[in-house]
This record gives sequence, C-alpha cells and structure tokens, in this order.
Amino acid sequence: MNLRQMLGESARQYKEKTAVALGDTRLSYTELDEASNRIANVLLERGVGRGDRIAMLLSNSLEFVTTYLGIVKAGGMAVPLDTKYKLDELASLYNDSRPKVLVAESPLLKSVVPVLAEWDSIEWVIDVGTAYRGRFIGYQEIMAASPARPVAGELEPGDIAHIAYTSGPSFHPRGAMLSHQALVREAAISGDGFQQTDRDIVVLFALPMYHAFGLIVVLLTALARGSTVIILPGLSIKNLMEVIERERATIFMAVPFVHALIVNAVEAEGLKHDISSLRLWGTAGAAMPASISQRLRRYLGMPEVNFWGMTESSAHVTCQPLDGTGKPGSVGKPLPGWDLKIVDDSDRELPSGEVGEIIVRGPIMEGYYNNPRATAEIVKDNWLYTGDMGWLDKESQLFLSEGRKKDVIISKGQNIYPGDIEQVLAAHPKVAGVAVAGIYDEMRGEVPRAVIRLKAGEVATEQEMKRFCLGHLANYKVPREVVFAGSLPGAADSRIRKEDLK
Repeated sequence: MNLRQMLGESARQYKEKTAVALGDTRLSYTELDEASNRIANVLLERGVGRGDRIAMLLSNSLEFVTTYLGIVKAGGMAVPLDTKYKLDELASLYNDSRPKVLVAESPLLKSVVPVLAEWDSIEWVIDVGTAYRGRFIGYQEIMAASPARPVAGELEPGDIAHIAYTSGPSFHPRGAMLSHQALVREAAISGDGFQQTDRDIVVLFALPMYHAFGLIVVLLTALARGSTVIILPGLSIKNLMEVIERERATIFMAVPFVHALIVNAVEAEGLKHDISSLRLWGTAGAAMPASISQRLRRYLGMPEVNFWGMTESSAHVTCQPLDGTGKPGSVGKPLPGWDLKIVDDSDRELPSGEVGEIIVRGPIMEGYYNNPRATAEIVKDNWLYTGDMGWLDKESQLFLSEGRKKDVIISKGQNIYPGDIEQVLAAHPKVAGVAVAGIYDEMRGEVPRAVIRLKAGEVATEQEMKRFCLGHLANYKVPREVVFAGSLPGAADSRIRKEDLK
C-alpha cells in the first residue's frame, strides 16, 4: 500500500470527522483529502514527476499538513526543512537534495529570496502567505483554483515519499529516504503499539512536523487510525493544559524537555485543569531523567510511557506497556514488526545484560539520498546499525546507555552534530582550534560545550563566539558554554579526546 491509498481509505471511512485542527479552523477527513488533492494536482499540472524533490520550509500548521500530503499523493519526495536553520545550513541541504519546487511561509522566504537565482534547480515557488503576491504562486490561489479531484497516476509502495534531514550534520547532510510502504507500515505499527483508534484526540505541541516524531508518530499514525490531531503552536504550558481539558484529549507525547517544563509549571502553580481524559502520556527523543519522571507521577498522577526510535527507522521501534508498568529506565520491548539485537564491534550478538550497539530490522529507510557509501556504513543485510548503545534484560526490555558510537549531542530531542559547530567556529578569524562535546543538562538532556584555542595574541569573549555561531547556525546549536583554553585535549597527537572536554 502507498500513502495515497492509506489516506484515501481514511477519507472514505471517516469523512466528516475532524482530522486536524488549529485554533478555530478544523478540517474534516473529506476536507483534508480535497485540500491535499488540490496541492497534488497543481504539482502534477506544472510538471512535477515521480521522484522530484519539493522542499518545505513551513512551521506546524494546517498548510504543512495539506502540502506534505499533496506532495506524497503526487509522487514527489517531500523534503521538510528545519525552520530554525540559517541560510548556510539551508544551502547545504539544497545542494544535496536539488529540489524542483520550494514551498515556504512568507517570513521564511525572506532570507532565501536573495539566493534563489543561484538555486537553479528550483523552477517555481509556492508562497504560504501574501508577501510575494504576483511574484510566486500563492497557497490560497491553489486552494481557490486547483481541482480537488482524486489524483491520477500510479504510485508504487517502494517509491520514496520523504527525505528526512534530521539524521546527520547539516553541513555534510545525510537525508534518510523513507518509502511509502515504510511509512504506511510504521503508521500501522505505531497505531497498534498505542492501541490508537478513531476515538483518540492527539495534541501536537512542541514537536516540529519536519521531524519524524511529530510527522510520523503523531500525524500519520493519527490519520491512519481516524484520530483527531489538535495542532497547538507556541510553548505555553497554560495553553497546553487548557487545550487538553477543552478537547478532552486522550494522547499527548513530547520530548523530556517539554515534560520538564510541564512539571516545573505545575509544581509552581498547581494543576488547575482537568486532564483526566488522557490515557497515554508518551515520551521519546532522549532519555527521561528519573527526577522528571518521579515529579510527573507526583504532580500529575500520570506515568509516562517511554519509547525509542530514530529517523532512519521511520519512527519508533520500542514501546513500554501503556498502563505505566514499564521498568524504570527502560524504553520497552520491540513492537511487532521489528527485530532488535545488541552486537559488539565484531557483529557478535551479545547476551542479556551486556552493553553494545543497538541494531534493528523492520520498515527502515531505503538509504541516504545520493550517498551509497554512508548507506553501506549503517545498513548491512537489512539491519540498521543505529549507533546508539544499550542492553537487553532477560525479558527483552531495552535500556539505553549513555555512550554513543556516533558523535552526536541530543538536546531537547534535537540531534546536534558537533562537527557543524566546529566547522563554523573554525572559520572565525581569531580561532586556531576548536572542539565541541555535549555536557549533561537536566532540562535539555545535553547542551553543546565549545573549547576554543585562540590564535597567538588574539582576545575574544564567550558572547562574541556565540553571536558568530548564531549568524550561521540554528539557535539550538549555539554552544551553551564557550571555554577558552591554551590547548585542546589530545590535540598533540591530532586526536581530540571528546570525553576530556566534558
């Protein structure tokens, strides 16, 4: 089955039931089907073919949902981009994916417009807004004029629907190619694991839809099961609690950082809203600190359900029991449809209790876009080598270990690659050497620390280096700490010891 078929079946089955809502605007399954058809049909009429890339620079919105679904219905490859990325980062992803069309909100187009002439693969632009009326095609023009008829043309289950650039450094990008069949299977696996039905109401809060967690685990799973998704912009815990109470929401999922914000707010002000409708309070993206977990249970009476996965695996692979009886520190057992092993550096499967690399088999990515070498490093005999370290107990419960085989910092559920930060800081005229590593932070999980060796005779401040980073990197990648040192650990033998930086 492909995504067009899955979405069509949901539209036929659930019809006038609300599929997605934002504020006072609600789209039924029929309305969502028609709006996404309008996007798909205009793409096809303007020459977008199977396999063409369409870049999306959109925040969480109804337009994101209709545009994404329209792209995959047309047979294109959706390329959702991080809206916090600066032009240098976007240019790197553009050069890798070479999109034919760009869909972007007016304010986000502002930084891109000056370089569009250089981005020669882009043939036309859809402006979600009104700032560039007359220059680009307006989203509202498409909604008014493009036909809502069912989309024509064949799609194969193995066709690539999505290139996800959350799985590697932005300056040396690795775009995980996710097929229609992998996304359909993962939506089914997630739905079964969450016991999700058309009676569920899911709040999408502080989870960007350009990321697999928000897009696949929340949105596509909900659309496959006939659930309703309430999109809530911003980061107001008060608004979140009001929406849960008003909508009688049943499912809420977030990264540990958001859970920490929630317990801090409730601890300070008390629980002022009725959230008893919730049956599933899920967390993934990083390890949940034990202190946050304990406070969630104390102040909200809500045991969290931990699960684990990654972009290259389409979404989540394991899940704890939904009744809150999961073992502390565990992220649960592999869901049906997934195989999981722990192996050593020689690919020998390790017995329970021994720490090694986690490898999985199931609806994994087809590979990294235009990068067979990187694909071969991580996918072997249909097994995905995740780079995450962990161990299994005798009941096949997975426990994650702190170490990772890959050099990555996970902050607020976002992957940050130290190499991105190092590359930017190394370009500063005062910097002779730099190394970046993650350090523990209870709220965020980890934050970047940069250790810098200045050139002889140079003087610089921490704020100067942070401002320089902010000009080239998304704000969440800017080092939380900048330390100046006379030398870097291990630099004498050309191998910087990252653990010493911590």
